[in-house]
Amino acid sequence: MSTAPGIYQGAANVIAALMLLLEFGMLRQALVRDQVRLYAAQSALISVLAVVIAADRNLPELYALAALSGALKVVVVPLVLRRLLGAPVSEDAPGVAGSYTLNPASAVLACIGLAAFGFFTFGRLHIAGPAAPALALAIAAAMVFVAFGLMIVRRDVASQAVGFLTLENAVSLAALVVAAGLPLILETAFLFDLLVAVVVFGMLIRAHHTKAESLSTADLTRLQG
Repeated sequence: MSTAPGIYQGAANVIAALMLLLEFGMLRQALVRDQVRLYAAQSALISVLAVVIAADRNLPELYALAALSGALKVVVVPLVLRRLLGAPVSEDAPGVAGSYTLNPASAVLACIGLAAFGFFTFGRLHIAGPAAPALALAIAAAMVFVAFGLMIVRRDVASQAVGFLTLENAVSLAALVVAAGLPLILETAFLFDLLVAVVVFGMLIRAHHTKAESLSTADLTRLQG
């Protein structure tokens, strides 16, 4: 007879599902600023999950990780990205719009296929247990594939940067549900890696926009060495 999932397992599954929905929301958004807002909301869910795990497993160091993750990924990173994108000029020009290699409907259908592939493939591994909710882990795997899909179907550097950042969120989700007891120094190291990635993408966005006056990577095909 199966037992009902506990508070931690149920919270992990719900938060993972919400994160995946937000990732599909990023895929559908035309404006990069809206993608950044959804990324901030997705990152906030990671902090909430860390707090839930800390309370459930009596891991006080995860409270510090949740606070640090929230400050960096919910506040600092979105603020940096918004400054790089610049302020909206007017209501008719509300911000930088991304570009697609596929039309939006085809892009969503392709990423649904990628999500299903990651979800069911990872589910076949039969990784389960009280420390690793199988559903949350399978959703984290689906998020990884959707993040790669987001980076592929969007041709602008800013959207690809958001895709990379959501990939890090998917890895963070998997790490929290599998190995929440990792030493705090190791968990914090991942956040500093994220900060380095933001700096690199920021330099790339600024340099590319300065040279090509566009954020589309399609312009790179016209560069000559």
